[in-house]
Amino acid sequence: MCGTDSPASINKGSLPSANGNGTRSPTCSSDRVLNLEQGDPSVFQSYWSKMEDKCTMVISGSQLMSYISDFTTLCWFMEPEFQEAVRRLHRVVGNAVVDDRYIVVGTGSTQLYQAALYALTSPGGPEPVSVVSAAPYYSAYPEETDYLRSGLYKWAGDAYEFDKNGTGPYIEVVNSPNNPDGTLREAVVTNRGDEGKLIHDLAYYWPQYTPIIRPADHDIMTFTFSKSTGHAGSRIGWAVVKDKEVARKMSKFIEMSTLGVSKDSQQRAAKIMGVICDGYKNFKSDELFFEHTRRVMAERWERLRQVVDRNQVFSLPKYPKQYCLFSGELIEPYPGFAWLEAKEEEEEIDSQKVLRGCIKVQGRTGSRFGVAQKYTRVSLLSNEEVFKEFLERLSTIKSMTSNGH
Repeated sequence: MCGTDSPASINKGSLPSANGNGTRSPTCSSDRVLNLEQGDPSVFQSYWSKMEDKCTMVISGSQLMSYISDFTTLCWFMEPEFQEAVRRLHRVVGNAVVDDRYIVVGTGSTQLYQAALYALTSPGGPEPVSVVSAAPYYSAYPEETDYLRSGLYKWAGDAYEFDKNGTGPYIEVVNSPNNPDGTLREAVVTNRGDEGKLIHDLAYYWPQYTPIIRPADHDIMTFTFSKSTGHAGSRIGWAVVKDKEVARKMSKFIEMSTLGVSKDSQQRAAKIMGVICDGYKNFKSDELFFEHTRRVMAERWERLRQVVDRNQVFSLPKYPKQYCLFSGELIEPYPGFAWLEAKEEEEEIDSQKVLRGCIKVQGRTGSRFGVAQKYTRVSLLSNEEVFKEFLERLSTIKSMTSNGH
């Protein structure tokens, strides 16, 4: 779910223009605001442009017309080809246990988050169940949780604070690797017996972003097509669920909210996941998706750290190397976002206002993530033109109080 940033806050003056490929190419003139608030994953477009022939599929006018994929299964609107592709991809990567688990498809992981909250709290009790996540938490969790004003659950803030002072039933959302700071996470609320339930948001638990340290094996794990492959426009996510009744309730929520999930998108996702897996089956070096995208992310982080180290205005997190089961090597994480911290000693400094005012870069302020506004999250998932422009602008900042701001 953490991959689905809403575009509602985009500054209209920085919207990109359309090109002939049906995508949009950003305008990077120095007088325009560079919007890096979203996690829109156009960084991988160059890879997929080389694979277009392998990924192309034709859907005729008479295909995929029914609501129903298989009424004999629990998630009756899920295409069999999609389910098999999901299981195959996780087996190739080794990032999640999928044997003897239920797969639930959703319109992005945002819908699956709502479905999981419903499944874990219905039919309800005398008070809404508290939903918490450790700060800095994904900025959309508070709004997503309270958006429907459900009587079943409510946002209750930072899991660390809840662990100290909170009471009653709760759901902890464990986002790992964490958006915004890229750290691998575990649950923090402890010693509550059967009061607590967990949702693991694993949108970024893929080899291009982080070492795969073990196959994740949790009660509810959500993933998103947008961050695993970069195809955000298909609006596809899935959950891997242990308990049959929870999976049934999640499927029911999706049935009642959208009457299923686009079959066209499911088939496209299955095709693309199949192309990735076939690359590892055939071991053709120019077709190995995760090696290519990891190199791209590693290069971006190297270039970013050089700029940050040179101007000494911000600091970046330090990530330890860990053994990756997928690559068989000791590697460090390369998150999809930079978690910038202002080095100025003033606690009240708003680093996002400085970025916007000095170099016309729009990130997302730390206060949206439940921490101080000296932090700012900046997306590293844009295309190369935008990323290069960002580095050039960032290199011009000399201090948090220079440039007239």
